[in-house]
Amino acid sequence: MIRLPRSIRWRLQLYYGLLLVAVLCGLGATAFHFERGRQLGRTDAELQTRVAALVDALRAVPGGGPEKRDVPSPKFTAEQAALFGGRDGYYFVIWMRGEKPLLASPNAPDEVPRPAKGASIPRMRGEFRESFLFAAPVDCLLVGRSVAGEQAEIRRFALVLLGAGAVVLGAGLLGGWWFTTRAIRPVEDIIATAEQISATDLSRRIRMDDTTSELGRLASVLNSTFSRLDAAFSQQAQFTADAAHELRTPVSVILTQTQSTLARERSADDYRETLEACQRAAQRMRRLVDSLLELARLDAGQEPLRRAECDLATIAADGIAHVRPLAEARGLAISAELSSAPVHADQERIAQVVTNLLGNAIEYNHDGGNIRVTTRLDGNFAVITVSNTGAGIPAAEIPHIFDRFRRVDGSRTSGHAGLGLAICKAIVAAHDGSIDVQSAADGETTFRVCFPV
Repeated sequence: MIRLPRSIRWRLQLYYGLLLVAVLCGLGATAFHFERGRQLGRTDAELQTRVAALVDALRAVPGGGPEKRDVPSPKFTAEQAALFGGRDGYYFVIWMRGEKPLLASPNAPDEVPRPAKGASIPRMRGEFRESFLFAAPVDCLLVGRSVAGEQAEIRRFALVLLGAGAVVLGAGLLGGWWFTTRAIRPVEDIIATAEQISATDLSRRIRMDDTTSELGRLASVLNSTFSRLDAAFSQQAQFTADAAHELRTPVSVILTQTQSTLARERSADDYRETLEACQRAAQRMRRLVDSLLELARLDAGQEPLRRAECDLATIAADGIAHVRPLAEARGLAISAELSSAPVHADQERIAQVVTNLLGNAIEYNHDGGNIRVTTRLDGNFAVITVSNTGAGIPAAEIPHIFDRFRRVDGSRTSGHAGLGLAICKAIVAAHDGSIDVQSAADGETTFRVCFPV
């Protein structure tokens, strides 16, 4: 079983070579057919002319009419033989009755077989081309001629065709190899660059001058993919470091408390304080682990959404009632403009987003500040906004505000893991919605969440 080469270059060269051979064979066969027809066509026309003239001459011989089928007179043989045979290489043979010729020109070949009725006209017999006719006053007459010269010319033409075809094929294969190499070179560059890229070095990119071709677009897609992979690896490394740091702090608290407590005998109150500190640290770790698991499920699409008809105005009102005691404890005023904004969504998850945004609005606000909540329909989207009057968000932090473990103040001791806004973004994305933030120069920050109706 023949196995094709695996290399794309060799496959292209093979297909190109086969196509070129097929085209050359077709053109060569066509040219050979026309040249052979041209070479033999003149001989065939002359044979037909001489056959007709020979018939007319026989009929003109006295006693040779169609009503009397006698042998032509010697006068015909003497006077007409030179006219119809023995000149220009043409010869004739006449049969009257039987298989043996009655009369033949002096230059006729020996033992010319009598044509069979119904045979194709003209016929080839070795190097002889012959035309014949069954007509009165004889049974059959034949005129022929040696076409050895024409056959030699046809063979020379065939050799010329083969030589020209071989030259064209060789030049075509060389040109095809050059074009194939040139076409495959960008693929080799892509392969070489991809081989140089590793998990520890994703900064390399494929260089492509022509970005409009198919390979150029492929290189652009691969470069974009490498950029996303680079960003993902960087985020993963940062995420791992941040998660390790967040978990190390409560673990250190637990270890420090237990080691210092076990170092010597203490009172029951001291043991109780130690256990309470360990409990708080463990609760912080549990909240962090729960948040990480929730984000992982949301990223993997494994968190089921229980969609149902609900209203953002009702969800916002419930969220405001839930956080109002926290706001009043800091002297914050909450104002609401809640217009009906029905959506088909998971009410519990949307409530989690609203509560998280309200909690941040309280946390990052100054005492005596304001919080404003609005809901409305905006075209095909249901929109909820949460604004607060705090210190604002620096412009450099806004593009990273939804990153995991991101804190505006950079503090890791505030008790917050920095995952709340990341969870909000994941929940909104799972609902095919969008969330963005704007922070004005006067310190007012507004989070805007849109859900498709």
